[in-house]
Amino acid sequence: MRKVVVASLLLASVASAASLFVAAVTQAVAGRDFKTAGSMLNLYRGQHGVNAEYLEAYSWVGRGELFAKNYQAALDNAADVRQLCLKLLTSRKLDAESSLPTALGASIEVTGQALTADGQRDQAVSFLRAELVKWRTTSIAARIQKNINLLSLEGKPAPPLEVTRGVVGPQPRPLTAHLGHPVLLFFWAHWCSDCKQEIPIIQRIQAAYKTKGLEVIAPTQHYGYVAAGENAPVAVETPYIAKTFAQYYAGLGKVETPLSEANFARYGVSTTPTLALINSAGIVTLYHPGAMTFEELSAAIRAVR
Repeated sequence: MRKVVVASLLLASVASAASLFVAAVTQAVAGRDFKTAGSMLNLYRGQHGVNAEYLEAYSWVGRGELFAKNYQAALDNAADVRQLCLKLLTSRKLDAESSLPTALGASIEVTGQALTADGQRDQAVSFLRAELVKWRTTSIAARIQKNINLLSLEGKPAPPLEVTRGVVGPQPRPLTAHLGHPVLLFFWAHWCSDCKQEIPIIQRIQAAYKTKGLEVIAPTQHYGYVAAGENAPVAVETPYIAKTFAQYYAGLGKVETPLSEANFARYGVSTTPTLALINSAGIVTLYHPGAMTFEELSAAIRAVR
C-alpha cells in the first residue's frame, strides 16, 4: 500500500513533466519492482489516457521482463505496446515527437530478442525483416536493422559502404579496396561522448595490430544539428563534424571517414559507437552496438583469419 501511495504522490508532482514519469517507471523496472511500475502506469493512464509518454514508460516493462528472462511476459508486453502504438498512429505520424518511436521501436526489439532467447531465432529474423519493410522510412528503421544484424550479420559479407563524400582525411574507398586486410569499422557521432571515450582503445588496437595489417575506417553521418542541439543545415554541420574529428579523433591518424546516412542504415547504427570487424575476405566476424574494451576487441581481432 505504501508503494502505491508513493506512486500517487509522485504522479501528482510530475503530471506536467512526462519525462520524469518515464524515468520513475524505468527506475522501478530496473529494480525489478514491476508492481510499483504497474501502479504508476495505471494511475497515469487513468489521469492522462494512453498517450505517447505512457507508451514509452510502458515499453520499459517489456525490456525489464526480457532482462529478467520472463520471455512470455516480455512478448505479451511488446504485443500490447505495439497495438496501442498502432492505434495512436491512426491520427498522427510516428516521428511527430520522440516518445512514440521509442515505444514502438522497443516493442519490436523486445519481440525479436525474446523470440531469440526462447529458441525461435528464425521467427525473430522473419518478424524483424517484416517490421523493417513497414517502417523503412522512419526513425526506427536503423534500430530494427541493428537487431536484424545482431542475429544474422556475423559470418556474412560486409554490406558495402557509400563513399562518395569524405569528411576529413583521405578519400574513402569501397570496402572491396580493403580486401586482404582485416578492417575495423568504428561508427561514431559528433555528439557522442562514449565515442570519444573509445578513442584511446581504438588507438591501442591500431598500435597492437598494425603488423597484422588492420585498417580502421570511421564512418559518421549528419544529424541535423551542431553544438547544444542547434539546428544546422548540411553546409554548416559538415565543417562542424570535421572540426570535432580534428579536436577529439586526430589520434586515429589519417583514417577514412565516409559521411553517409546510408551506411548507418545498412549497419543498423542506432547506437554509437557501433563496431564491426571484417576479415581479409570481406566477411563480418564481429558486430557490436556499443563500446568495447581493449581486451574484448583484441580477442576478436586475434580470432580473425
